[in-house]
Amino acid sequence: MNTKGIRNILFSPIVIYISRGIIGFSTGYILMISFPQHDLFWTLLSILLVISPEAKDAKKLSIERVKANLIGALSGFVAVFIPLDMYFKISAGIILAAVLCKVFNLLNVARTAVVAIIIILIEKPDDGFMAPIERFLSVLAGCLIGLLITVITAFMIKYLHKKILAAEYRGLS
Repeated sequence: MNTKGIRNILFSPIVIYISRGIIGFSTGYILMISFPQHDLFWTLLSILLVISPEAKDAKKLSIERVKANLIGALSGFVAVFIPLDMYFKISAGIILAAVLCKVFNLLNVARTAVVAIIIILIEKPDDGFMAPIERFLSVLAGCLIGLLITVITAFMIKYLHKKILAAEYRGLS
């Protein structure tokens, strides 16, 4: 196999996504194991939700997913204070998230916002006032970590790609 074939495999969208996914899962898992007193499962989940399988515009999509996650987490957090049953709180959160996603032109990633609402409101709803705040912070941390993984790996991929192309060019000269 020539170097172009190896380069095409190495920089293929599936290899890049698998690499980012493993890095993201490993980071979230290590955090979850290292700090068992905190509910960092949601950090792990949010990391993996933010990392994009699409190679094209991965950074843009990851940023949009971070925004949607934050909109959903904020909508869920606001809904916590609505003095209604859980069903109506979640419904209000979904409505608020959908409207905010539309306002910020993020409707294509609104389902990510809805997942954040579910994380904030459904999981152990009777754990007291601090539980939704901790889950909100957990989602926020996961979003930021997932975005960092995407940005850092994009930089590394671009750098390695240039180096390999330069080496191939030197080999042809």
